[in-house]
Order: sequence, then C-alpha cells, then structure tokens
Amino acid sequence: MNHLVIAPILLPLLCGALSLLFVRRLEALARVLNLAGCILLLPITLWMLLDAGTDHYRVYALGGWPAPFGIVLVADRLSALMLALTSLVALCSLLYALAGELRANPYFHILFQFQILGLNGAFLTGDLFNLFVFFEILLIASYGLLLQGEGAGAARTRATLHYVVLNLAGSALFLIAVGVIYGVTGTLNMADLARQAAQPNPANASLLQAGALLLLVVFMLKAALLPLYFWLPAAYSTAAAPVAALFAIMTKVGVYSILRIFTLIFGAGAGAAAGVAEPWLLPMALLTVALGAIGVLAATSLRLLVSYLVIVSVGTLLAGVGLFTAAGISAALYYLLHTTMITVCLYLLADVIARQRGSNADTLTAGTAVGRPVLTGAMFFLAAIAVAGMPPLSGFLGKLLILEAAVDHRSMPWLWGALLGGGLLGIIALGRAGSVLFWTSAGRPVLTLPALPLAAAMLPLAASPLLVLFAHPVQEYTTAATAQLLLPQGYIDAVLDRPAPSLMEHASPEGMP
Repeated sequence: MNHLVIAPILLPLLCGALSLLFVRRLEALARVLNLAGCILLLPITLWMLLDAGTDHYRVYALGGWPAPFGIVLVADRLSALMLALTSLVALCSLLYALAGELRANPYFHILFQFQILGLNGAFLTGDLFNLFVFFEILLIASYGLLLQGEGAGAARTRATLHYVVLNLAGSALFLIAVGVIYGVTGTLNMADLARQAAQPNPANASLLQAGALLLLVVFMLKAALLPLYFWLPAAYSTAAAPVAALFAIMTKVGVYSILRIFTLIFGAGAGAAAGVAEPWLLPMALLTVALGAIGVLAATSLRLLVSYLVIVSVGTLLAGVGLFTAAGISAALYYLLHTTMITVCLYLLADVIARQRGSNADTLTAGTAVGRPVLTGAMFFLAAIAVAGMPPLSGFLGKLLILEAAVDHRSMPWLWGALLGGGLLGIIALGRAGSVLFWTSAGRPVLTLPALPLAAAMLPLAASPLLVLFAHPVQEYTTAATAQLLLPQGYIDAVLDRPAPSLMEHASPEGMP
C-alpha cells in the first residue's frame, strides 16, 4: 500500500493541529508550519500527478479494511490533477499573504491548512459520506477565512452570513441525499454504489433518481451555478485577496463532484438513474454564462468584476462537462486549469492595484494612479486577454476546445452563442476597467508595493503561456483522465476487487489481532 496517497490529507492536518496547539505560546510557528506544509505538499502532489499518468489507481484502505466496509482513498488521473492544482493555488496565495497584514495572523495560517485538508480530502475520498465530511471541513475553515484581514466591516460580515446560511442549507440537502441513496442501496462507497446503481430495484428507481438530483443541486450550489450563484460575488469580492485567491479552487470542488458522481455512479450504466443530470446541467451552465457576463458588465469594482468572471468561467466549464462527451469533458479539464490559475492572478492583482490607489481602492472610477504602471498594466493586460479567451493565451485554446467539442451537439448554436457572447461582454468590461485604472487615473500613488506581492501574482499568470506551450502533453493527460471517467469499471475493480487482508497480516507479535 502506497502511504503517500494519504499524505495530502495528513500533512495539512498535522500542520494545522500543531499550529492550533501552540498558537498562544509561539504565534510565529503557525506561519512557519503553514509555509512548510505548502512547500512540502507541492512535490508530493506533483509526484502523484506523474504516478497517475501511468494509469494506475492508487487505493488506500484506512485501517486495512477492504471496501465497501472500510474507508478508502482513491488517486486516479482526475484526483491527482486537482491535488496538484490545489497545491499550486495554495502556495501562490500564501506567498502573497506573507507580504501583507495576514502574515502575523496565526488564525489565518491555521484555517488555511484546514482549508487545504478539506479540499484534498474531497478530491481523494472514495466514499460519499466522507465527501460530505470533507465538504464540511473546508466550509467551516472558509467561514473563518472570510472574516480574516483588515477592513472586515459590515459588507464582509453580511456576505459571510449569507454564505454560511446558504451552505448550511446545502449541507442539510447533502445529508438528505446521502440518506436517501443509502436507504436505497445500502452502501455509500462510490465504487459499490456504481455497482448497485447498475442493478437497481425497479421499486426504488424513483428514490435513486431523487437522491441523484438532490446531489446535483448541492454540487451546483458549491460550484456557483445558476440559480445558486448569488452568494459568490459579495463573498469573494469582500474577502482578503489571499483568501479570495485560495477560494478560486473552491468552486472547482463542486465541478469535480459533478464529474465524479455523474460519471462513476450515475453514468451510462446506472440503469434508471443513468444520465439524470444531462437535461439540467448544460442549460443551467449556459444561463450562468449569460447572467454572469451581464454582472461583469455592470461591476463597479475590479474585485467584483473578477468575481463575476468566476461565475462566467464556472458556466463555461460546466458547459463542456454538460456535453457528457469525451471531447467536451477533456476540453473542460484543460479550461479548468486555465481559469483557476488566472482567477488567482486576477484576485491578487486587483489587491495590488487597490493598495496603491488609497481611498479609490479598486473602484472603477478615475482617481489615484497605480504605481509601477508599466509592469502592473502589462500584467493586467495579459490576464485580461487570458480570461476573456483571446489568442494567443490559454483562455483562447480552452474555449476553442469546448466550442469544437460542441460542433456535432444539438445544443451547438446555444453553446456557441453563450460562450462567444459572454466573451465579448467580458472584453468590453475588462477594456473599460483597464482604461479607467491605467489611462484616466492620475496623481501620485499612495503606496508602491514590494516585489513579493507582484511576484506572487506573476506565478499564476505564468501558467497561461505554459499551458499553451505544453498544450499537447496537457491535453493528452486530460484526454486520458476523461477516458478513466467515462470507463469507470477500472475504478470499480481497483477499489472492490482488492483482496481482503488476512488475519495474520494484522496480528501482533504475540498473535493477538
């Protein structure tokens, strides 16, 4: 059994727990452990990414109990990809935080590690109930993170309250869905659920469909899909920049869950529950793109604009997933890498700009000029090109792949219209924002930031040209990951057909079990 599979969960758990234990005596220890944990996590997840490229399923049975009786963690191509992406996002966000007021906040560093714990656990778990558990861990950590940082006034408190209430409702629905599915199938192991769903009792088919649709609603809420995205703009735009940057991966947990559950459990072989998400996912995704683009156009601040761009990107991403074809899902995975890293860059860059403009902050009104206008302006220009989907950066290639995947689909006119129209509105809004911030503003900047914040914002921006430069191997990987998703028998066999450990394997030297 390869114990590195559990390392992305144990490492942040250990760092967070040690920080919490000594927070009152050694406040600086939380900062050291947070940084050390993020640095160590990166090579571990990159190794798992390379290992998953061999098409092996790494199954870790906690306590040696075989599935479906015990808890299992499963690393395949998709989960390894999400783990590596999470570690990159976390490191960029933390580097920026270390240059600001959150550097000396021990509770930020503790919550940061528990947030990573919840994210990594959600990507690795092979059990539906433990998916709920890890959702709760990352959500509880996010409640605290939203309130961290200076300027936590009425707007941030109100946004956090709305965020908490909506997610508590989502958690209740999640538990109801889990209860319904367990009552019908008698199991919550995902691989075992896939087998049970393929041989349903006709009398329980409607209940199984209802449980699947409840899960879809929960994951749509987590992903911020219409009509459940209204919490996101206020929450993300008022959060501290490193927190908002880390949250760029949060909506992707909902996307990951939709991909995992509705290909593995409720995929083509699920009998009466097969394809239960297909009639809903694509229309909701396209409407999300349309309304999100209107929000982008109406935004009055740069951070609010970026938050609506997140909504547009989620709609675009799930439009590719909603095709439920190999080409569509593969294109969506490539776009997921692009949009996550560019979102991190934009949130950090928006804070860089806001801190230099004093009372004008990031409002889209003429005011104090930005320091280092050439460097900052060039970064904004490149990020705007990437997020709007213009050539030659990765946003263009990601959208092109999704558009190409929809050519033979019956919804092709709607998908092309939504994505191209949303991109056009995004270009208009970003062009207006850039003109206000870098052309019409004048006067001496309030603050010129040191090199570390700018470097932290440059790191995720560099991912865009790299995704273009290495587009072929990245696309090969996403294509192979899609093949694993759409042919889930390998996952099922890897989890359920492992031999159970013998009694002697778990015996003590004295022969006692």
